[in-house]
Amino acid sequence: MTEKFDIVPLNEWGMFSLPPRPCVIAGPCSAESEDQIMQTAAGLKEFGINVFRAGIWKPRTHPGCFEGIGVPGLKWLQRVKKEYGMKVATEVASEKHVFECIKHGVDLVWLGARTSANPFLVQEIADALADTDIPVLVKNPVNPDLDLWIGALERLHRAGIRKLGVIHRGFSTSEKIKYRNDPLWQYVIELRSRFPQIPVFCDPSHLAGSRAYLQELSQRAMDLGLEGLMVESHCDPACALSDSKQQLTPADLKDLLENKLIVRDADTSDSAYRETINQLRAKIDVVDDNLIHLLAQRMEISRKIGQSKRENNIAILQTSRWDQVLAEMIEKGREHGLDEDFIKVVFNAIHEASVKAQE
Repeated sequence: MTEKFDIVPLNEWGMFSLPPRPCVIAGPCSAESEDQIMQTAAGLKEFGINVFRAGIWKPRTHPGCFEGIGVPGLKWLQRVKKEYGMKVATEVASEKHVFECIKHGVDLVWLGARTSANPFLVQEIADALADTDIPVLVKNPVNPDLDLWIGALERLHRAGIRKLGVIHRGFSTSEKIKYRNDPLWQYVIELRSRFPQIPVFCDPSHLAGSRAYLQELSQRAMDLGLEGLMVESHCDPACALSDSKQQLTPADLKDLLENKLIVRDADTSDSAYRETINQLRAKIDVVDDNLIHLLAQRMEISRKIGQSKRENNIAILQTSRWDQVLAEMIEKGREHGLDEDFIKVVFNAIHEASVKAQE
């Protein structure tokens, strides 16, 4: 059973002012040198970025890769605070990381995707952060597991963390997609539906894996009404020691935020809009009622199919039959302008429920 979260509103964290949106956290994937940090921070501060991020410890898949500069980089963040008046943020993955961040005056920390998937590490970090006032953001776990994401939030909340939020960075997938990680926006929508008080940031850099997709993913986050963006920015991305393809120069980030991003309003008091939207929502309510009725009919037919299979000693799962049905539904969906991935998600969920109904 999930807990009720008592969260300090984002505009009371002392870092962001709401409105306007988006709240932006920006800086390089990794702190590489003092000059790189100061040059990037200067470029970001110039157009109003107030929260500077840099990876100090970098979890890497293979040993021998650049795993972060470590504690010396925290002194560079201290210099950013002192000279530019910016808040500074970094990722933590252990109790030791937390203690070093506290000692060096880091203003915000986040848990990475690998860390949030490990309840032991989350609890260790939560215990280390107890009785502090440091804001904490939790990236979604590597794999699409909403309960694991919520569980990490619960552990931090129980430790007394009230300045608490999440970062959507997408999920690992074995399928061939154009992004580095699969957005699976439905998990963000579900999290927001359950816990509307928790601020949500989007990390379009790790979602995209390429500068080419940063604008469309950032726009999608704004269209969904998310509060902020965490974007990787480097003074010279081509020379970055990690994730060079997904980082923007400060100038390019300024262009994205000021010229290419449309921020949607949460609502409006315009009477014509209200009347139109209410009429359309009423139509959707009717369609949804019909969908429920049709799904109930389908499940009843599935139960009858299951009974017939049992009586004739036939296996429930008929893979070739389902492959044929799904292919036909994808084609019919395409004829009606429906996205193939959407059709797959919907009909695979229906199929799974139908198999259970036949048991």
